[in-house]
Amino acid sequence: MTAPLTPAPALTYPATRRDVVVDDYHGTPVADPFRWLEDDTSAETAAWVDAQNRVTFGYLGGIPYRDQLRARLTQLVNYPRVSAPEVKRQWQLFARNDGLQNQAVYYLQEGRHGIPEVLIDPNTLSADGTTRVGTLTFDREGAHLAYMISQAGSDWQQIRVLDLATRDALPDVVDWVKVSGLAWHGRGFFYSRYPEPVEAAAAYSSMNEDHQVFYHALGTPQSEDRLVYRDAQHPQRFHVVGTTEDERYAVLSVSDRGQGKDGNALFVMDLAQPGGSFVPLWDTFDDQMDVIDSVDGGLLVLTNRHAPNQRVVRIDPAAPDEAHWVTVIPERAEPVSGMTAAGGRIFASYLKDVTTRAVVHHLDGALEREVTLPGLGTAMGFGGEHDATSVFYTFTSFTAPATVYEYDIASGVSTQYRDVTLPFDPGQFETTQIFVPSKDGTRVPAFVVARRGLVLDGTNPTMLYGYGGFNVSLPPAFSAMRVAFLEQGGVYVQANLRGGNEYGEAWHQAGMKERKQNVFDDFTAVAEWLIGAGYTCSDKLAIAGGSNGGLLVGAIMTQRPTLARVALPAVGVMDMLRFHKFTIGWNWIADYGSSDDAEGFRYLHAYSPLHNLRDGTTYPATLITTADHDDRVVPAHSFKFAARLQDAHRGPHPVLIRIETQSGHGSSSLSKQIDEMADVYAFLFENLGVVPVFS
Repeated sequence: MTAPLTPAPALTYPATRRDVVVDDYHGTPVADPFRWLEDDTSAETAAWVDAQNRVTFGYLGGIPYRDQLRARLTQLVNYPRVSAPEVKRQWQLFARNDGLQNQAVYYLQEGRHGIPEVLIDPNTLSADGTTRVGTLTFDREGAHLAYMISQAGSDWQQIRVLDLATRDALPDVVDWVKVSGLAWHGRGFFYSRYPEPVEAAAAYSSMNEDHQVFYHALGTPQSEDRLVYRDAQHPQRFHVVGTTEDERYAVLSVSDRGQGKDGNALFVMDLAQPGGSFVPLWDTFDDQMDVIDSVDGGLLVLTNRHAPNQRVVRIDPAAPDEAHWVTVIPERAEPVSGMTAAGGRIFASYLKDVTTRAVVHHLDGALEREVTLPGLGTAMGFGGEHDATSVFYTFTSFTAPATVYEYDIASGVSTQYRDVTLPFDPGQFETTQIFVPSKDGTRVPAFVVARRGLVLDGTNPTMLYGYGGFNVSLPPAFSAMRVAFLEQGGVYVQANLRGGNEYGEAWHQAGMKERKQNVFDDFTAVAEWLIGAGYTCSDKLAIAGGSNGGLLVGAIMTQRPTLARVALPAVGVMDMLRFHKFTIGWNWIADYGSSDDAEGFRYLHAYSPLHNLRDGTTYPATLITTADHDDRVVPAHSFKFAARLQDAHRGPHPVLIRIETQSGHGSSSLSKQIDEMADVYAFLFENLGVVPVFS
């Protein structure tokens, strides 16, 4: 139900100290009065955070239906969710959340009909349920399982190991892991880490250089791990190792994104040769190279070399020159979204207007068949061992929850592997896809999700979500929490902007560096189309995005402050002149460019959200969200943006920042996610003039 918009009561924001800090960027002075907020460990910053949260939660606590929203969100997510199983020898490993568990629990069962037994329950690893588990990997024989854990949403990880025969935890513990594979070889594994800092606290701020590869032998302390690869001359490069299924090769992928390079080099070690070392397979950084697996001594490699939408080539490690490459699967008109080898086949997934098409090839590239999927949506998985007779995949759409299917390789038939029972009917909603001309005429797709029979009277509360960067696609995906918005008459719109991978590398590059403005123009064009088509109006429009999408929202609200009534920038990159100075922010130079370069400064300064807020401007009602343990996009981005926004804003709309504790780049537990979404929706409804009706 909609209600007339009324001015919000005046808020008194915490006073934020201003310092005289001015940087010279290639002859241009730029003030940075709130730089002191970059020190998120200082007592003064902690006091500022506390003061901001008191104002924010005081405002949110005054919204009468906030608790009802939280209760409704809790109802909506309370259904069992089960992942596709990973199969290794006799084992099936899968994750299950019974409904309201903070973290999914990992189960192991023997064979298809074995009884699942709890293997790892992350909910028991911390009192508040914020310890997460990821990157679980079997050794070749299925005797051991290595896995990573992280605390309170941090990107820093620790590796632990289980003996699967006894289910006992081994004493092996590996720390200071970040941006790492977990690659078994014999009775140990390769992994990547940074040096242990002199002071532990420093690891969460500046210790993100000198990425090294080690080999850990089971039963030995980490201090005895063998250094496998180090490049001290290039401390900002990433070095990640994987091994082929037969453990014949270790493959080292090296990226140099801090120097603006968007590709990666590949090095190979023949593990059959004692005392071997990594030798170049591809030694430049201009193209993307990803080893799928080894076949008959050769390597199947997915690459965009001379193929913006990617192709699969076979490379002989003994003769890796490009002249000797053999194309196995040629480039298609659609970009690749996934490529795996299993059961003597190659499973290739493509994006056709942002929805999945999956096809099966023989190992020589011969096309076998297309996989018949349950509908238009997103399919992921298709992994397995060389001798697999079937593979599993998960299918989802905006109105279909993630459902596991098993694909029989011989017959080509998919069958549903697990049932999903929801506490609501997603059939009351429908999805349509629109195509909108951007400012330069580029055709931009977007998905519109709403109740069936939506009336286009220009008054529907609408949330427009986007990302637009880092070669990341936004395909259809299900969200039970989104139903809390849709069932109140809301319209959810997901825009597929340039900068992503929706149409391949050319689409990605069209939203990078000096072309980043295309992303903002695409998003603006979709918003204006929705208004012109009668879906909504500016007073009923909210814009939302997280991380690079938070940057998107910040740029739109500074460039077009009257376009939307509500802005929801989450964990956003807001200071485009200094992003590369925090943790691994230098990694983003490949997409953004750098202010250290005169031309980079010119275009970054032109759209940087922090630097384009203007005094005396009425900005949208804004709820900035961040977290104290975000060591990817550090909270200083949001802190400085909030301080400057509150200083510049003149108008009736609230501009607030919500700072979560014990969370990182996204909610670290389900309960925290529910709390945050209840607050976001309460703020959204309150400022769009929507009074929720609960049955």
